[in-house]
Amino acid sequence: MSLITYLFILFLLLLILSGVFVVKQQTAGIIERFGKFTSIRQSGLHYRIPLIDKIAGRLSLRILQLDVIVETKTKDDVFVKLKVSVQYKVVKEKVYDAFYKLDYPQDQITSYVFDVVRAVVPKMKLDDVFEKKDEIANAVKGELNDAMINYGYDIIKALVTDIDPDTEVKAAMNRINAAERKKVAAQYEGDAERILIVEKAKAEAESKRLQGQGIADQRREIARGLEESVDVLNKVGINSQEASALIVVTQHYDTLQSIGGETNTNLILLPNSPQAGSEMLNDMVASFTASNQIGEAMKKQGLNTKKSEEKD
Repeated sequence: MSLITYLFILFLLLLILSGVFVVKQQTAGIIERFGKFTSIRQSGLHYRIPLIDKIAGRLSLRILQLDVIVETKTKDDVFVKLKVSVQYKVVKEKVYDAFYKLDYPQDQITSYVFDVVRAVVPKMKLDDVFEKKDEIANAVKGELNDAMINYGYDIIKALVTDIDPDTEVKAAMNRINAAERKKVAAQYEGDAERILIVEKAKAEAESKRLQGQGIADQRREIARGLEESVDVLNKVGINSQEASALIVVTQHYDTLQSIGGETNTNLILLPNSPQAGSEMLNDMVASFTASNQIGEAMKKQGLNTKKSEEKD
């Protein structure tokens, strides 16, 4: 064979091999013959007629995302920017429509997003835009589904991922929020202070009650002790007046001894003559005698009143 023959055979082999092509996973290949649609090739190894068939294009069957930023005005005249993320994909059975009916599907989707957002948001106040962003997203998804399904695109999800009001509006909202939180904090602090005052008053009242009860019990025991002391002295022949005087004198000296036994205290005894001491003792005895007589009279009067009531 001549060299020309070898070159011709090599050319034919290369030409045949040039018709072999591969379509990747989740991708569709569109084949045209002399500019006319012929077939759609799915993922795998394929062959086309060299110089006659050509790969017109490839479409991804994966889920794609398009982010659209829309600036519009709310019902309360606040300008706000919304970021809408649209997730879409080419329907496997409608690859022909997706490839031939739309040149730029992203532009088409963007136009529908602008149209829906600027029709829905102006009917809402700013606070409602934040609270009802799912309604906005559902409105966008519904409108896009109805429109794009005819072009071979399926809208998977529409999400309002960001709401950005004007800077001055955001600053005002932050001030309102801060003032509201300060108000709530002040209310809680006032309630806590009120509870503290009430509990403190209750504690003081309980303390006073227990203190009064202790003093009453102390006086009751002192009175009982004095009564028992007088009874003991009466049994050894000392009358009530003398017994009372003796108890007073004893308590007087016990008090002096108690004061003198304390540390860091000074006991001052005023000088007086024995006669003055005797006169003071006599005065004390006379005072207790008079008190005892008054007590006896009141006791007898009480007994007489009780007997007269019993007779009635």
